[in-house]
Amino acid sequence: MPAVIQRNVLENPGWYTAYTPYQAEIAQGRLEALLNFQQVCIDLTGLELAGASLLDEATAAAEAMAMSKRVSKSKSTQFFVDDRIYPQTLDVINTRAKYFGWEVVVGDFELAKSGDYFGALFQYVGVEGDVKDLTDVIAAVKKNKTYVSVVSDIMSLVLLKSPADMGADVALGSTQRFGIPMGFGGPHAAYFAFSDKAKRSAPGRIIGVSKDSQGNTALRMALQTREQHIRREKANSNICTSQVLLANLAGMYAVYHGPGGVKRIATRIHAFATAFADVIKNANDSNLNVVHDQFFDSVVVDCGSEKLATQIFENADNVGYNLWRLGETKLSVAFSETSDQQDFSVLTQLFVSKAHDLPEDARVSLDSAHLRTDAILSHPVFNSHHTEHEMLRYLKSLEDKDLAMNRSMISLGSCTMKLNATSEMLPITWPEFANVHPFAPRDQVTGYVAMIDSLQDQLKAITGFDDVSMQPNSGASGEYAGLLAIRRYHESLGETDRDVCLIPQSAHGTNPATAMMMGMKVIVVKTDDNGNVDIDDLTAKCEENSANLGALMITYPSTHGVFEEGIRKICDLIHKHGGQVYMDGANMNAQVGMMQPADVGADVLHMNLHKTFCIPHGGGGPGMGLSA
Repeated sequence: MPAVIQRNVLENPGWYTAYTPYQAEIAQGRLEALLNFQQVCIDLTGLELAGASLLDEATAAAEAMAMSKRVSKSKSTQFFVDDRIYPQTLDVINTRAKYFGWEVVVGDFELAKSGDYFGALFQYVGVEGDVKDLTDVIAAVKKNKTYVSVVSDIMSLVLLKSPADMGADVALGSTQRFGIPMGFGGPHAAYFAFSDKAKRSAPGRIIGVSKDSQGNTALRMALQTREQHIRREKANSNICTSQVLLANLAGMYAVYHGPGGVKRIATRIHAFATAFADVIKNANDSNLNVVHDQFFDSVVVDCGSEKLATQIFENADNVGYNLWRLGETKLSVAFSETSDQQDFSVLTQLFVSKAHDLPEDARVSLDSAHLRTDAILSHPVFNSHHTEHEMLRYLKSLEDKDLAMNRSMISLGSCTMKLNATSEMLPITWPEFANVHPFAPRDQVTGYVAMIDSLQDQLKAITGFDDVSMQPNSGASGEYAGLLAIRRYHESLGETDRDVCLIPQSAHGTNPATAMMMGMKVIVVKTDDNGNVDIDDLTAKCEENSANLGALMITYPSTHGVFEEGIRKICDLIHKHGGQVYMDGANMNAQVGMMQPADVGADVLHMNLHKTFCIPHGGGGPGMGLSA
């Protein structure tokens, strides 16, 4: 991450304490930053529109699958997934598909061409680092009315042919490589780009150019009110926010480096990989073979035997390098923006028993057919701020347009009505925290694990629950994880037909949207003017749906800020009819230290660390919606 961006955005409360830009009048700065991010995604993917980020790459892939079903004219219930996809992405897709009633088919390009699918997802670059032109396979599947999404490495798209040029309808992926620390797995902003005609079916936020009351150009969220509050269970997604702080950082990375800068960085990364592959090929060692000829940054080497692969792998570990082991004989070496001559010397020594220097000239080994020929990042904003003082002044000019907690309290919700202590923020940019790879071996992350375990223990003590999942990275994801736990609990008892979800009228709009995504039937329970549940109506609907009652979703305190006086009675009533109680902890600030949600009868709780605890809101993310 460029230091000028780290100091003036990531470490600056004027950026990290801002609220979601619902009030455009006090958010023009970060709205412009998000518009920059969207333009980066549009330029690199070649598509017409892009959103203001999603939560992560795997979630974005699952959202692409759901969008494919909304947009596709195919009647199929099968969704194709390229077998070159990353395993964590496939896991999320499988979970999401199950409760929509869709079948996920994983296979090669030939299987993609021969099947009937409502959507298809291809990986570009593949899990083994291989680059394949998707043009033909995309054209073939689209003949069957299949809607096509492509998961793309954002840095590779600086050099490679764009997804749009290959015929993709949607492009998505992580923007971590645009200057964002790995952070042991996040947070990182996902990008999500699509065609103009599909914009009303897209998940998440879109920043648009508009006019203010005096006729001047101004920016705003294209949908000011959360879509979920309007459409509820008919919403495109339950995702009601994004990764604004991380998206701003990634967008500013492109602003600072410009088209020439990012091309130099991407070319250098690829040149490292090419030079390493050349060393392997020229070593005259019959045991070593480069598996893929076309790659961007990762070289997979087949070592010929398990013994040699193990020897190289362990030797690398002993000198401080983590290689990725693929099966018994293959090792993957990945290069990045931070790779240097020392890394190259050590890695070549490990594989061919001789340290090599980098060649003087950077060589591009990708076939010309894979390379893009169109211009990228041509807007003036990407060609104006390439010195530190220019960038500093640009960032300051945007910050001065906004209201954040460094100026005043923002009484718009619990996201901002808390302290983001500087002492808690400092470790975020320490290399010991920031530069840890998400798949680092367990013996290298004992400190991280101890910290996470300690937080789990504290949250268990605060809530009264038996365990806490640290996985969900937003309130919407926490809701999904909570209802997923309830559905799987019923399945474990053989009660798979418990698919009715009761939701009060006053509930947050994401509740019905989440229930829909879990394949549940939403039945609304009446509430009074203060948001209290109508016990008589709840009783009647419990009795009417007793055989199929799966869950009640209840916010406590309610969205109106009221503690439901009958909460114990409500929980007992749901349990009497075989259901489980999901408690939405969006307003949990009012509970901490006074009561434990488990004591009143809740079975599952999601809590927002960006509301009740001290994750800063970042102008609309990151967040964390743990499920207890």
